[in-house]
Amino acid sequence: MHKASMYCSKMNFRRSTLILNVGGTRYFFPKDVIKDFPLRRVSRLHSCVSEKEVLEVCDDYDRERNEYFFDRHSEAFGFIMLYVKYGKLRFVPQMCELSFYNEMIYWGLEGSHLEFCCQRRLDDRMSDTYTYYSEETKSEEGIKREEDPQPQGGKKWLERMRKTFEEPTSSVAAQILATVSVVFVIVSMVVLCASTLPDWETAQNNSVEEHRIIEAICIGWFTAECIVRFIVSKNKCDFVRKPLNIIDLLAITPYYISVLMTFFTGENSQLQRAGVTLRVLRMMRIFWVIKLARHFIGLQTLGLTLKRCYKEMVMLLVFICVAMAIFGALSQLLEHGLDLESKNEDYASIPAACWWVIISMTTVGYGDMYPISLPGRVLGGLCVVSGIVLLALPITFIYHSFVQCYHELKFRSARYSRSISTEFLS
Repeated sequence: MHKASMYCSKMNFRRSTLILNVGGTRYFFPKDVIKDFPLRRVSRLHSCVSEKEVLEVCDDYDRERNEYFFDRHSEAFGFIMLYVKYGKLRFVPQMCELSFYNEMIYWGLEGSHLEFCCQRRLDDRMSDTYTYYSEETKSEEGIKREEDPQPQGGKKWLERMRKTFEEPTSSVAAQILATVSVVFVIVSMVVLCASTLPDWETAQNNSVEEHRIIEAICIGWFTAECIVRFIVSKNKCDFVRKPLNIIDLLAITPYYISVLMTFFTGENSQLQRAGVTLRVLRMMRIFWVIKLARHFIGLQTLGLTLKRCYKEMVMLLVFICVAMAIFGALSQLLEHGLDLESKNEDYASIPAACWWVIISMTTVGYGDMYPISLPGRVLGGLCVVSGIVLLALPITFIYHSFVQCYHELKFRSARYSRSISTEFLS
């Protein structure tokens, strides 16, 4: 106990200054800065309470001078420190993009922190070489796993259960479980779609029990899966806050609400009044299709891309709204607002004209309303061309972000597949 407290007092930055020695270049930092340092590897030093934990983060440690040694590229770290200071990260001149990217991963940065031009260079290089991570990435992920204490005794089976339910590619059992879950999702979607067919009511009257049994089995599986994943999760609060878990709850809850409403109202006129509510709750089961994101890398890539590119998506919506307001007002003026012999009643108001603008800018062209005057048709042509240009502006960045997210998720999936093959052969 005394030895542990001695380590704790030594490792918790007794000195007011901390020294980072990266490839022979020394950096001095006040101890208060380290706790919330933008580089994850450096900030981890603040929570170290023993010399063993420190050596898991850095390569060597001098207790007397409170100096931490990192055998890494000093020039690359200098550019990373410029990002910490000014918020802009670019590649080191005359240095391989993948090598610099490995340095970024080591210090806890991602490709999204790079400037846009450098992100394009990195994506192109990854696409050409099919090299997404180096051995340093694997060691970094190994360190992250070592941060949590290894389960022992009765807790080991909880860790296995958690990986089986949370990581579909972590083992053969996890892949089988994921396949069964996908089958239940497909069955539930087929039943939901079939329930909207005109002949469904007749079929349901003839075999109502079979339909209810299928629906109950699917809901029972999703409920049991959600409960087990909640029980074996490490952090219950984080589990509740995850988007996919919220979607699971939204997909399961309507069934139980509709069952309770049927139980309390019975098969009478009161149930008929609640028919709209029941139909809305029943249709919310469409969220089940999003559960496929747990098992398909494409949907995961889409979600991660939208998360990283939300600023560009907002910018795109702003472009569309501004153009819609301008072209909507002009089209209403040219088609209806001026003193014309034949007014176009489809453009009687600006909101009505905005519908025509959004359909034209997206090149959908329903044809339900269109300009009839010559100035209106000229404006329509400008509206279509402007829509193509505005929609194309943020697409390049979103595309490169999508490629990067796909490479990252594909690498993780390939790593798990290799671990499964090794486990099976052994």
